[in-house]
Amino acid sequence: MNDRKQSDKARLQLMIIRIVVYAILIFLTFLCLVFFYMLIINSTRSNAQLQAGFSALPQGHFIDNLKNAWTDASINIPRGMLNSFLVASCCAVLTTYFSALTAYGIHIYDFRLKKPAFLFIMAVMMIPPQVSAVGFIQLMYKLKLTNNFLPLIVPSIAAPIVFFYMKQYMESVLPIEIVESARMDGAGEFRIFNQIVLPIMKPAIAVQMIFSFVQSWNNYFIPALLLDKAEMKTVPIMIAQLRSADYSKFDMGKVYMFILLAILPVLVVYLILSRFIIKGVTAGAVKG
Repeated sequence: MNDRKQSDKARLQLMIIRIVVYAILIFLTFLCLVFFYMLIINSTRSNAQLQAGFSALPQGHFIDNLKNAWTDASINIPRGMLNSFLVASCCAVLTTYFSALTAYGIHIYDFRLKKPAFLFIMAVMMIPPQVSAVGFIQLMYKLKLTNNFLPLIVPSIAAPIVFFYMKQYMESVLPIEIVESARMDGAGEFRIFNQIVLPIMKPAIAVQMIFSFVQSWNNYFIPALLLDKAEMKTVPIMIAQLRSADYSKFDMGKVYMFILLAILPVLVVYLILSRFIIKGVTAGAVKG
């Protein structure tokens, strides 16, 4: 009888814990989505309606705001989104590939300077990007690489934070025996990395590609210092340019629409890459 009471009590406690956890998750989800919902609502309202006050219901100016934003004469939104997508995509690919390659070298190979190399990369991770920004900008001006996407793309190869994440993930999912077996079968190192290691690392690569893409897409500081030609500007620069426009000509509906358009590529990239995360987790669960 006592065992049954204790069992019922334990079930009740577990149910209460679950209710509390689900309530917290629902509340956090609401906080994350409510601002995105308000962005969509505001993109359907005219400038006069936005100045009139808050509204939780959509209005009928979505198409007008889309036309005004897409055909704005002061900024070229399609070109800006294309520029941002090109830079962010290249950064995401280079960051994840070379970080995984570096992590593979540190994880698999045993050499004398292995620990100092790892500590050096970790030390670089502690340096804020703003510290080296002035010297980097001066170097780009001396090399005449302003109004060029290369300074925004090539440095993404060196990403200590991504390297650290890849190495930690590699230690948990990549036994050295797999690499040694491939070597015995005559496979070269790059073939092992590209055809064996990268497929195993898909979930980690997908996660870091999402983070790298978003970080590069939202990057304003360095591009604003290097890009001044209208046809080279990225989305964050154009959003700042809209915000600094003449207040008498300021169209809030157009600004909200532009911000919505700027978020959509990030959502698309997340939806595309998230399936690799789910597949990786599912495969790991099945193997376990």
